[in-house]
Amino acid sequence: MSSKNNTQVIIAGKIYTLSGYESEEYLQRVATYLNGKISEFKGLDGYHRLSPELKGIMLDLNIADDYFKLKSRVEAMEHELSEKDKEIYEFKHELITAQIKLENAEKDFQALEERHTKLQNEMVQLEAQTKNQNKR
Repeated sequence: MSSKNNTQVIIAGKIYTLSGYESEEYLQRVATYLNGKISEFKGLDGYHRLSPELKGIMLDLNIADDYFKLKSRVEAMEHELSEKDKEIYEFKHELITAQIKLENAEKDFQALEERHTKLQNEMVQLEAQTKNQNKR
């Protein structure tokens, strides 16, 4: 298990020390994400008139909204991946079935070729016998 990291980040113009097992880069990305959300809200009309509590709730709701939308996209992609896996399995099954049929057809063809050769040899022998009998 990796050691705990203490990383200083700037969120909304204030320095905070974040502590966690994640990398410093990850913790900085989290802070950057939060700063982006705060900047979005600062651009909205009436945001500055809200109480700090409402500002925090708006930020929480917006982050939760992002989370649930992304979670839904991930679930949809996982479902799509599962469907693709099923299709691949079915294609593999069809391919194996086709290969077995091909092998059987090749065996049948080989057996027919052997029979054809055998019958041709018998025909040649019969023709030779017929010629010999006709000469007598």
